[in-house]
Amino acid sequence: MPPTKKVLLVFLPSESGVDGARSLYSEKEITPFFRWFNRSLRTLIKQSQFAIPPLSLMILSSLEVSGIEQSICDMRFEEFPWQEKWDLVGISVQTGMAKNAFALADKLRSAGIPVALGGAHVTLFAESCRPHADVLVQGEADDLWKEVLTDLAAGRLRPLYRSDSFPDLGRSRPVRKDALIKSRYFTTNLIQTGRGCQYNCDFCNVHLLNGHALRRRAVADIVSEVSRFQQDDHRIFFFVDDSINADPAYALELFQKLTPLKIRWFGQATTTLGQQQELLETFANSGCQALLVGIESIEAKSRSAHKKNQNRAGELVRAITSIREAGISLYGSFIYGLDGDTIETPAAILDFINETKLDVPGINILRPTPGTQVFERLREEGRLLFDPLDITAYRYSFGQEMLYLPKNIPLDAFIESYSALTRQVFSIKNALTRGMAAPRAKSAVMLFNLFYTHLYKLSRHDLRQQREKSPAQKTILPYAE
Repeated sequence: MPPTKKVLLVFLPSESGVDGARSLYSEKEITPFFRWFNRSLRTLIKQSQFAIPPLSLMILSSLEVSGIEQSICDMRFEEFPWQEKWDLVGISVQTGMAKNAFALADKLRSAGIPVALGGAHVTLFAESCRPHADVLVQGEADDLWKEVLTDLAAGRLRPLYRSDSFPDLGRSRPVRKDALIKSRYFTTNLIQTGRGCQYNCDFCNVHLLNGHALRRRAVADIVSEVSRFQQDDHRIFFFVDDSINADPAYALELFQKLTPLKIRWFGQATTTLGQQQELLETFANSGCQALLVGIESIEAKSRSAHKKNQNRAGELVRAITSIREAGISLYGSFIYGLDGDTIETPAAILDFINETKLDVPGINILRPTPGTQVFERLREEGRLLFDPLDITAYRYSFGQEMLYLPKNIPLDAFIESYSALTRQVFSIKNALTRGMAAPRAKSAVMLFNLFYTHLYKLSRHDLRQQREKSPAQKTILPYAE
């Protein structure tokens, strides 16, 4: 019998934000005490509210192929295990971390270790990834990865694995957690019920990666998975779907059947839930503690400009009020800097937060992710502040740098108004107040707000540093092709 081949699946951290909570610039100017404090706080943030396993690697590591042994390396918590002999290393590549993924891949290949690259970046930009990989996996990998593992066992790896259609999520594919170190994470109870999005927001790539059609797993498979996951982790469940209420009839059936299991869960939904009374009550009865909802903008012109058409602004207050009255806490995500926004928008956002009593507001800056419609439009309009021909120049950060020129607001004024807004929204006093007022998950709401108080302070610091240190920002000129 040939020896078992060892495969390592790698997840990379982002350079800043919740994975690291560190400045994009040097911290040399701060005192040793505050450097120690920041390092300690980074560890606390990483290992509490924000640390959940990479679901895609959980799914892939659950595939069983004779002669193959799979492990997960989550580099948020550990160094790459160079001391081991690996027959294949698979790296999940996100566009905001592509440069780091390519650097690791190149180092592995120079050491004679074969590398497979997959993930969103490979799906959208395969050609840019080709020089850094022995194998490319393009598209949703539920079925493709089994082909890779089978070919690896047989010694016949191909350079490209790609499917012209999405995998059938109705097929039973049990997810296991054997490859995880459970104590690292806030919870390991991650559940996906389906993929795809029927909307067409121009700043989002979900519909590009997963299609516009809603594809759903069998309800019986999900109920079985939840029951099985409960046995080794009694913590909260997190349903990772972008909109758990997108198919109301399906969601109603699912959570009615989950109610007897008496779980507690978080998820993501649209504010339309506030108008779906039976489903809203079922969510609350089934143990829903909190939901993330994408408000994005309360400006009608911004919602229209970015194809965010699924809710009218006038309905948002009533919907949010209804959801909170049902006993569910809400994380409301905003984007400031959309094309209909003006210097008056922060005041409107602040009024909206105060009126709705949102439990956790998230104030984001537009991120023109390569591959999205908004990236292409801003590129054509000459409004990008990074090289659009170098996809790896784009990186993810927690509102810590400007990547584009807002349409109606001068850059200096935008940074000042964004900083003023986050300073007003996030403070220790507000964090404690929101935690005590939250319908459910009071401690989680309080911790999120406390962590965000730190993260938005970091954001303000880095935006100021970017403006002071970057010549391109001093002249306030976009990148010129």
